[in-house]
Amino acid sequence: MNVAPASDIPSRLDRLPWSRWHWRVVIALGVAWVLDGLEVTLVGSIGGVLERPDTLGLDASQVGWTGSLYIAGAVLGALLFGRLTDRLGRKKLFMVTLAVYMAATLATAFATDFLFLALCRFVTGLGIGGEYAAINSAIDELIPARVRGRVNLIINASFWIGAALGAGLSLVILDEHVLGPAMGWRVCFLLGAVLAVAIILVRRHVPESPRWLMMHGHHARAEQVVADIEAQVAAEHGALPPPEPAHARRAGSGMMGLREIGIVLLHRYRARSLMVSLMMVAQAFVYNAIFFTYSLVLTRFYQVPDNRVALYIFPFALGNVLGPVLLGHLFDSIGRRRMIGATYLLAGIGLAATAWAFNAGLLTALTLALCWSAVFFVASAAASSAYLTASEVFPLQMRAMAISVFYAVGTGVGGFIAPVLLGWLIASGDRHAVAAGYALGAVLAILAGLCALRFAVDAERRGLEEVAELE
Repeated sequence: MNVAPASDIPSRLDRLPWSRWHWRVVIALGVAWVLDGLEVTLVGSIGGVLERPDTLGLDASQVGWTGSLYIAGAVLGALLFGRLTDRLGRKKLFMVTLAVYMAATLATAFATDFLFLALCRFVTGLGIGGEYAAINSAIDELIPARVRGRVNLIINASFWIGAALGAGLSLVILDEHVLGPAMGWRVCFLLGAVLAVAIILVRRHVPESPRWLMMHGHHARAEQVVADIEAQVAAEHGALPPPEPAHARRAGSGMMGLREIGIVLLHRYRARSLMVSLMMVAQAFVYNAIFFTYSLVLTRFYQVPDNRVALYIFPFALGNVLGPVLLGHLFDSIGRRRMIGATYLLAGIGLAATAWAFNAGLLTALTLALCWSAVFFVASAAASSAYLTASEVFPLQMRAMAISVFYAVGTGVGGFIAPVLLGWLIASGDRHAVAAGYALGAVLAILAGLCALRFAVDAERRGLEEVAELE
């Protein structure tokens, strides 16, 4: 492994007080999760609409497949663009992946049959998967260590701002007195593409990661970027505190080969790899099993009209947003290990209880929505901590690739299988079968929580260069 000279750039970034500059970065980059939430919710909200003969005339299985193909695209996109992010830089890739998303979402609005829709959803997934790798890398490398946990969790929670936006759009636009289902579902995707254009304009002003520049030998550019950031922060806060010399560390430089990455993941940090894999699989299965098929459950088992499904997404989204916002600071104070374990275990227990109540016929459409809101208050923090963990516990040289690998493992196993499995179970019309699918998600969450209590890294308030060296 190549070694770069010791640098104080990491400690200079970590000691900065929170500023307007940090807010601009968080908004410009974190909006990727808003887009993902918008996409997932649009399909979740209009799943029943797409079964109508005056739209695309899909069946429940095909609706499930559109969700799974979106996930398959996200897995492939994460692996492809993740490698390129480590090679070409964070900024180039978070611009490219957003452009891919925008073009595919625009094309979705013009889908004429299942195959056209499925292809568009797959390519949309390519862009979103690439976003996860590029954005998580950039955010972790620009945000001060002392608040990295809460910022990551809150950014991931912005997925549910997109979810609420998607629900609101579908609720209004699908209304018969506005555009109606036949045309409204297309306009929803058009508006998603318009939002992406606006984000591209904002994102142009986010700098390349100084850590990435240092690793690839661009020392002068890295110094220039950091000096510019410091000048902007100092203009707001006055004189800055000196960096802590103890945090000046040597980091690997250049690219790691695939063989080296394999050694790091499977040998040096195999316990971390096992933990992150299980966390990713559990959160992906739980979310995709429930959310991609939520509209089908409401229409099939509770006779909710397909143009009113979005109303039941609002309490679901509220719990998902509030969880990371209210619990996020505890991941930096109480610590990663305790909070990751606790949130996964509580999510699994809550999901199991909801599955039992659903199976017993004790829930209405409203009480099911309230149960999901409570369960995902903690599940959202748990899921966000999975992305946080994948992005901070491996060396900087392979940061984007590590995020991609674990996103692919978790989403490929949990995310691809879950919508198809639950779509098939729902299509059977058997309430007991659907409850069994929910129970499987509960078991995975509990296993992930137990694994985290054993193997989670105490990364709170530590610089990224230190975390990757912990044993």
